[in-house]
Amino acid sequence: MDARDLAILKAVYGLGTPSPKHIESETGIPKSTIHYRLNKLREAGVLKNDLYELDAAAIGLDVTVITEVLAEFAEGYHESVGSRLGEIDGVSDVYFTMGDTDFIVVAHLPNGAFVQRLIEEYEAIDGVERTSSKFVIATIKEEQNPIHAYHFDTLLELDLQSNTE
Repeated sequence: MDARDLAILKAVYGLGTPSPKHIESETGIPKSTIHYRLNKLREAGVLKNDLYELDAAAIGLDVTVITEVLAEFAEGYHESVGSRLGEIDGVSDVYFTMGDTDFIVVAHLPNGAFVQRLIEEYEAIDGVERTSSKFVIATIKEEQNPIHAYHFDTLLELDLQSNTE
């Protein structure tokens, strides 16, 4: 993987489309090169399927850290602290939660050495009181699209269509 591959991947996810025309406008990389490289990334297993789901481990981001963050209660803290957590390099998901934990943060890192930096950045945020982190040993199930987590019959029972009207 080189700088062009990374620029293409960033554009795919930033634009929300694998369209070579849109990626060319964003990156300046020719459409033919984009098409060729997307095919090569799929063949290499970096892109899992035609939906362009990324295999983070295939590009070296194979350390997943899940962190519980406790924050000091203040007006709007869920937005201010949450957005600051989301700005840290490597953080892919930030959830504001109910219960004993204020936030759940998921990060994908290249190796264990980056964990210390990550935790230090969490704890440097005003309002963060404490963190508790866990390394993922093995991924048993990871689903990017929630509809795939249901059997078809269950989806029919949920009457989801009435929620879209």
